[in-house]
Amino acid sequence: MYGIGELTKQIKHSLDTQVSLARLRRSHTLEDRVAGRTVLITGASSGIGRAAAVRIGAAGATVALVARREAELREVAAQIESSGGKAAVYPCDLNDFDALDAMTVQVLADHGGVDILVNNAGRSIRRRLDESYDRFHDYERTMRLNYFVPTRLMLALLPGMRERRDGQVVSVLSLAILFGGAGFSAYIASKAALDSLTDSLQVETLTENIRFTTVYMPLVRTPMIAPSSLYQNAVALTPEQGAGAICDAIIDRPRRISPVRGRIANLLDRVVPERFDVVRSGRFQQGM
Repeated sequence: MYGIGELTKQIKHSLDTQVSLARLRRSHTLEDRVAGRTVLITGASSGIGRAAAVRIGAAGATVALVARREAELREVAAQIESSGGKAAVYPCDLNDFDALDAMTVQVLADHGGVDILVNNAGRSIRRRLDESYDRFHDYERTMRLNYFVPTRLMLALLPGMRERRDGQVVSVLSLAILFGGAGFSAYIASKAALDSLTDSLQVETLTENIRFTTVYMPLVRTPMIAPSSLYQNAVALTPEQGAGAICDAIIDRPRRISPVRGRIANLLDRVVPERFDVVRSGRFQQGM
């Protein structure tokens, strides 16, 4: 049985393999997809969101940068503009729905619409069941940021995309949705809810040139995982590698981006769920 470090290393290799094969077949560039368009990225002040914003801005997009920390957003904007790109800063506490709604109204007023929405902001909580009995608020606050915030954004921005019959929503989820995330129940449930929602929305908009792309992101070395001692020595992607997956999602517009091992794990869970539960339980016990 793989330890968490070895498992992450194998996942990274399989993700690299999938991306490499997709790149061999592609006929578009990032510039083709984003030049002259408006791309809104949440969680853009650091980590994956910041790295993706810099790359997308350099490719010719106007990047709407959304996060709580204004000073850091302005640093990202300056970096984008120094390479000839365009960026607009929208400081916003996404957990405050009134502030979120005001931000989306301002973005639409400033740019006339958003062509690509990247749902990147998220909250992770690692807490076992026996530590969660009196912490229902963990589930509420995780669901609020990871599910209700992107839902509210999509409801605000999709009407314009549908009217123009063009647009994309990229949602950064977690590979643990496919492998199982024991110990992360609040986090995984919130990400799985968004996954299920975008499945339904894709079916409803399939003939309108709207694409919903789910990125089942492996472990990435960002501030979000810093509080967990479990991941201190684990193999992880860099923020730039995570941003690469987002850019690949925009270029190729696939329905899903997932490491091969993640898809195999998902298949096993459907075919032999009881046996796969034993495997996942072993991994959970090992990581406690």
